[in-house]
Amino acid sequence: MTGQISTRLAELGIELPQAPAPVAAYVPYVQTGNLVFISGQISILDSNEIGTGVVGNDLTPEQGQQAARNSAINTLAHLRNACGSDLDKVRRCVSLRIYVASAPGFTGQPAVGNGASDLIVEIFGDAGKHSRAAVGVTALPLNCAVEVESLWEIS
Repeated sequence: MTGQISTRLAELGIELPQAPAPVAAYVPYVQTGNLVFISGQISILDSNEIGTGVVGNDLTPEQGQQAARNSAINTLAHLRNACGSDLDKVRRCVSLRIYVASAPGFTGQPAVGNGASDLIVEIFGDAGKHSRAAVGVTALPLNCAVEVESLWEIS
């Protein structure tokens, strides 16, 4: 299905992957009413190897931003499924929770999180503007650098 958001993704050169399978006992998303809660999506993509490690130790903040962008792309793959393949059903991104595997003393989590936030706004415009938290953690699943959990409103 080709819509406005699919066209925007193509303009940005983004091809969404197949939605990654959960790595534990949870579902990738839950819909209640018009809200879609997407479980934490990690930063590992087949097409981009910058996705593992600790920001401020193994990865630079800029590489961390790319990892956050990867997490957002994985998020959109699940959102596409929740929308029946039609991302034009998205009314808005309500909130992102961004977890950054961080070296001791690293305090740049908000800038790393911008890799996800900026992409969402770039794709959805004003409907992509969201509330957010970006926090540092000592480790994430599969040694990923970033994990993004999100809440969306759809029609």
